[in-house]
Amino acid sequence: MLNTNNLLSLLLVFIPISIAGHFLHWGSTTLFVTSAIAIIPLAAWMGTATEEIAVVLGPSLGGLLNATFGNATELIIGIVALKAGLLDVVKASITGSIMGNLLLVMGLSMLLGGLRFKEQTFQPIVARTNASSMNLAVIAMLLPTAMDVTSPGIDEITLQRLSIAVAVVLILVYGLTLLFSMKTHTYLYDVGLAEMDPSDLSEVNLAPDTKEDKVNLPLWIGVLLGATILVAIESELLVASLEEATASLGLTALFTGVIVVPIIGNAAEHATAVTVAMKNKMDLSVSVAVGSSLQIALFVAPVLVLAGWIFGQPMTLDFNPFELVAVTVAVFIANSVSSDGRSDWLEGTLLLAAYAVLGLAFYFHPVI
Repeated sequence: MLNTNNLLSLLLVFIPISIAGHFLHWGSTTLFVTSAIAIIPLAAWMGTATEEIAVVLGPSLGGLLNATFGNATELIIGIVALKAGLLDVVKASITGSIMGNLLLVMGLSMLLGGLRFKEQTFQPIVARTNASSMNLAVIAMLLPTAMDVTSPGIDEITLQRLSIAVAVVLILVYGLTLLFSMKTHTYLYDVGLAEMDPSDLSEVNLAPDTKEDKVNLPLWIGVLLGATILVAIESELLVASLEEATASLGLTALFTGVIVVPIIGNAAEHATAVTVAMKNKMDLSVSVAVGSSLQIALFVAPVLVLAGWIFGQPMTLDFNPFELVAVTVAVFIANSVSSDGRSDWLEGTLLLAAYAVLGLAFYFHPVI
């Protein structure tokens, strides 16, 4: 019977298939689908390599490495799309990643975990801290958009300068959240770890120290570098075929950026969050889902704004108002559901229903 690891290993065959498709000039749809599938196992290998290296580096440096590479796939896809001038797709993927983690991943985790266990619990203090950080992210997206809407004729350079300044603030806040979680208030995040099995700990880079002697550091560094390079190559193929492929499939660039691209980049991480939730480790599952959203909002999005400035692309935090509404709704309902530190299958269903409604809205949203 195939398990998750075997299935991901089988998907690696799409790497040579997609590259061959590029040189043999296969259709855009075929190239888009094969490169998208190829990115999924590569993202999983990047995550595994990061976890193994983190064991050797220790809690502080390992935590920093995980925080940096946790959403490397989305960052690479974003940078490639940014260089190609697909700014709307980049912004849509940021929106979709936040929505997907807060609603789809956390919803699936609560639903499937709740079907196995009547009620599950996690730390409400951590949930409230994460909620405050997500509220800041919404404000950071809201103000540039509000300035554009309320100030007709505002020039693009002013919006970009504002976005760069806000991006610097968000990156500083992200650094402070790492300091908070890994240094000054680690006890809040360590609650319940002693009760976890080693197999559960290893799924979130917290394996016992005794594993350090068994880690082949050069091997995993090579795997991380190799997977990163291949993700960059596959991202180039994905982005190059994106516009024609989505048009032939009857999808808009907005729907593709918000729904399709984030699912591709986050598939492996989604599986981890759901798996640990089904083992009654909801603390861990919520940390993966919400932590990934925070990283997208406070690190990946600001880095893409700075990258746009470097590449000469006018990347700003001025989002489509409809995208902004979707993010606000996702943050609101996720904060509402997680504030009490408990979950059940019905709350998971509500999150999934919210994701489905937003997904349908983006699907039927007319091309602007």
